Amino acid sequence: MSGQIMPCNPKEIGSLFLFEKLSPEQLGRLCAEGRIELFQPGPVYTEGDPATCFFVMIEGTAVLSRRVGGDDVEVSRTSQRGVYAGAMQAYLGDRVRQAYTNSMRVTEPSRFFVLPADIFADVMTEWFPMAVHLLEGLFFGAKRTQAAVGQQERLLALGSLSAGLTHELNNPAAAAVRATATLRERVAKMRRKLAVIAEGPFSRDVLASLIEIQERTAERVAKAPVLGPMETADREDLLSDWLDDHGIDSGWQVAPTFVQAGLDVDWLEQVAAAVDEEILAGAIGWLNYTIETELLMNEIEDSTTRISHLVDAAKQYSQLDRAPYRVVDVHELLDSTLLMLSGKIGPGVEVVKEYDRTLPPVPAYPAELNQVWTNLIDNAVSAINSAGGTGRLTVRTALDHERLLVEFQDTGPGVPPEIKDRIFDPFFTTKPVGEGTGLGLDISWRIVVNKHHGSLRVESVPGDTRFQVLLPLTAETPAEEVEEIA
Repeated sequence: MSGQIMPCNPKEIGSLFLFEKLSPEQLGRLCAEGRIELFQPGPVYTEGDPATCFFVMIEGTAVLSRRVGGDDVEVSRTSQRGVYAGAMQAYLGDRVRQAYTNSMRVTEPSRFFVLPADIFADVMTEWFPMAVHLLEGLFFGAKRTQAAVGQQERLLALGSLSAGLTHELNNPAAAAVRATATLRERVAKMRRKLAVIAEGPFSRDVLASLIEIQERTAERVAKAPVLGPMETADREDLLSDWLDDHGIDSGWQVAPTFVQAGLDVDWLEQVAAAVDEEILAGAIGWLNYTIETELLMNEIEDSTTRISHLVDAAKQYSQLDRAPYRVVDVHELLDSTLLMLSGKIGPGVEVVKEYDRTLPPVPAYPAELNQVWTNLIDNAVSAINSAGGTGRLTVRTALDHERLLVEFQDTGPGVPPEIKDRIFDPFFTTKPVGEGTGLGLDISWRIVVNKHHGSLRVESVPGDTRFQVLLPLTAETPAEEVEEIA
């Protein structure tokens, strides 16, 4: 938006704090190459447009805002003379993208001293060469430091996740190895028992009856109900007494296996009715081996399925073999991240999921959203650990004014009000030296706000801290145009 051009008075602009140390010659040059513009209420420039001018307010009221999702969020409102905005990094030239980083509008007729960006860059370089070198060093040094520390933070996070994944994989893998060794032993005993039965004076009908009972027993194992501790103990006592009454030694050892398989006294009565009394003990032993092998195979299946799920979660988390920008179900991303971090979360933190499964998929960069989830979950767990190590982490999804809300709520001590406005600043951290880089929330902010056109906010009181990520339901910017996250 262009304003009304007005005469430029060097004395007037020299009264602004930004220019008060300039010489009359320098003020004259500014007036000659710049201009005074009067803007009526409305927009002055728009975020994302090429940064062509540097603005210094002489009088009026200016409002600065940032685009978050589909909303303009006001970040500053002032009537102070001399405040400035616009092409403030023009002196960096084409080494950085010269675009307005916010939008400015005025709420009343307002006068600005307006200096073209190229002129601003020239006078800065000519009049303040040392300051320009220092500013360049500060700007690019901070970016390099941020990139290096950010990379190190991601490597540390990867190492932590790898250790957690290794721990999670080790448990089912070790269980499968143990079950396989025990299964081999039980199968060997079954072969020996089969040899004993084959050598005995059993008719074909008796052997057929034993095989039929074995098949039905295996089916019972697959359908075994889950019993409570009291009911389990009662059934074990009943089975143990029945076995003792029928002259079967070590019934107390066999009974727990039979109960686990879902067998009861009625079932054993059916077995006793199907075989002669002299071979009942052998039949019970044979069925015991059958049940043990079925249970062991179930354990191996459960263990290998767990390993498969962990590998799938790792692929989901890292987004291997996936397009970098696609439509995703955030619940899948959240579940994979929680699973990957389960070792770090620990037993003292209760994880509660309150998902709205009716939410639609959203266009996103899933690998980077997983990075956001990781940072926010890690912070929540750290907060809970700082308050004694026990607490609750609630992960909630919902629809919030045409945007998808993902909320991480923890019962930690909360964010102190005096630092609440700084927690998203680069390198700001409340963790001890060596434990935090201060980039987790900064990276999360840039991923959510800059790359996904969403918003990231925090609400906190002691015992109830909520980090809320709001994502647009539809794509607003083509993937190739989105700023890369360092």
